[in-house]
Amino acid sequence: MSRSLHDRTLALAGLCQAAALVQQIAHQGTCEERSLETCIRSLFATNPATTLDVYGGELSDVHDGLKVLSTVLAQQSRAQDAEILRYVLNLIHLESKLKKNPEMLKVIGSRIEQARHTASHFGYSHSNLMANLASIYGDTLSTFRLRIQVTGNPQILQRNENADKVRALLLAGIRSAVLWRQSGGHRWQLIFARKKVVTHARALLR
Repeated sequence: MSRSLHDRTLALAGLCQAAALVQQIAHQGTCEERSLETCIRSLFATNPATTLDVYGGELSDVHDGLKVLSTVLAQQSRAQDAEILRYVLNLIHLESKLKKNPEMLKVIGSRIEQARHTASHFGYSHSNLMANLASIYGDTLSTFRLRIQVTGNPQILQRNENADKVRALLLAGIRSAVLWRQSGGHRWQLIFARKKVVTHARALLR
């Protein structure tokens, strides 16, 4: 796995894309379907040739994530930016806990593999797949002491299909956090190398 700034930026964009979609669903009950499918598809990319291949192979697949990344890391002036950044940091922290739990990693890996048939049969945004992935997240990652608190409209979040999408996207966020760490990502980079990441994300958007 390449450990370049390019790869770290792409992985962080994937993470931002998942976090932004969680935020959209929690507040509005809807999100951009193509972006959702990109995030969910990343869970099944087990042998990618490049970091971009995890997300579908085209920069357009992570366009929304790159946009969010270049805004959230640069300014953090809006409440929704702070909320997305909180999800990103929580996912990175949760992934660091998961890394120390090989048994849970194994369970997640085998259950995602079992869900592959559902994905190929119904597609990456089908409610059956969302429910399947949500149950993986619920049975594993949400048992850690650190639990990601999703804030939004309670009536929207109480609907099963929205709750399932949120959990499935948090699982996809963990996938991107793993990828970010594998490409040399460290939490301190979000403070000290922030400008480099933002500059590269904006260059990729052009």
